[in-house]
Amino acid sequence: MTHPHFPAPAPARPLRVVVADDNPVVRAGLTALLTGRSDITVVAEAADGQEAYEAALRHRPDVVLLDVQMPGVDGLTALPYLVDLAPVMMLTYSRESATVEEALRKGANGYLVHGEFTAAQLVDAVRDIRQGKPHFTPTAADALLSQLRRGADSQQHTESVPPPKELSEPLSQVQPNVGESSGRARYQLSAREAEIMNLIASGMTNQQIAAACFISEKTVKNHINRIFAKLHSTTRAQAAAKWLGVN
Repeated sequence: MTHPHFPAPAPARPLRVVVADDNPVVRAGLTALLTGRSDITVVAEAADGQEAYEAALRHRPDVVLLDVQMPGVDGLTALPYLVDLAPVMMLTYSRESATVEEALRKGANGYLVHGEFTAAQLVDAVRDIRQGKPHFTPTAADALLSQLRRGADSQQHTESVPPPKELSEPLSQVQPNVGESSGRARYQLSAREAEIMNLIASGMTNQQIAAACFISEKTVKNHINRIFAKLHSTTRAQAAAKWLGVN
């Protein structure tokens, strides 16, 4: 019951969404699905990246759903410009790992492949993306994990190559390279903090780390604050240098 001296709280503003896909049937289906929810409204549709950018400039949406392959300006080309205006969720049939990796590198907040999600899961993803919680369907998640494994394998291979003979020094004069186990002991990091520190050192953003670890971006920031305190660092570069044993 509303108190007579206090007005009823204003209803929450619906999530404003731009749907960008060159297939008019897909656009119409997505629009019908999303506008059937009381807390979501599609403010514009776009047939290519240029139209998506213009719609985002005009409407300032909360979320952009973006296809990859479109005539004219494609999704990946438009993506770096769109992420400056709103969170972007890739929603596409493109499932190649290189495409997924490029989308994440350019700032996508999630990646959904058609045929791998239900209507309810799509709605949940749209609602969550404004809160910084990314969503990935199985193909996209596998591509992300493959990327991380390749990075780890590459680093391991680099570390296993012996230095040139002219650079060799007595073992007592060489500062040991700080791997995960020794780094954890040296800086008293938890297993999760060590995992996140490895991802920081690999060059991943907070958003990408959140997706890789299946945690929120806020949780990533909390971990990073604790990591920086333990490593006595104020920047990612400084922390990475200490973690990798080059500082």
